[in-house]
Amino acid sequence: MSSPENLFFDLKSLAYLGRNAIVGRCVRVRRPERVRIGDYTIIDDFTYISGGFEIGRFGHVAPNVNLIGARGVIRAGDFVGIACGCCIYATSSDYLNASLDLPSVPPEFQFGGTVEDVSLGDHVLLGAHTVILPGVVLPEGVATAAHTVLRKQDYEPWTLYGGWEAKPLARRRHVRLDETIARLLAAHPA
Repeated sequence: MSSPENLFFDLKSLAYLGRNAIVGRCVRVRRPERVRIGDYTIIDDFTYISGGFEIGRFGHVAPNVNLIGARGVIRAGDFVGIACGCCIYATSSDYLNASLDLPSVPPEFQFGGTVEDVSLGDHVLLGAHTVILPGVVLPEGVATAAHTVLRKQDYEPWTLYGGWEAKPLARRRHVRLDETIARLLAAHPA
């Protein structure tokens, strides 16, 4: 299966487009040379990617997702699911101190703001409308309930978080995962 012709950019301009990866026809990518999409990953229509974004194998980005790397990079591992309406930011303005960091301002006049890469480990699963702020590092297996806000803090692997304070709600079970992935990768070698 191959990706349909995109309306906004040439898929060949991506830094990497993996084998059997699908990028929706209406995905908007501002800097395709900074985007890497792994094998068998699907990026659904109406996703907006601005700046650096990398996702591993067998991932899924649902519709209406905003991935704002800008001068930073958002990195997602293998088997990562990002649900509808999620927003992930590796860059943000400073809302307490005046800054001049808007993309419309020439670089030599910009100052302030925050640029911190975001990292999503393998098997991270983000619920609908989750918001991730700059500098967040999620270890393997983290999941979020819908409308969770994740700030820069420590997170535990295989834990479900929820709410605007991202409180731990439950441990995630992952029985049979390794065995199933081994079979999947044997059937779909790199």
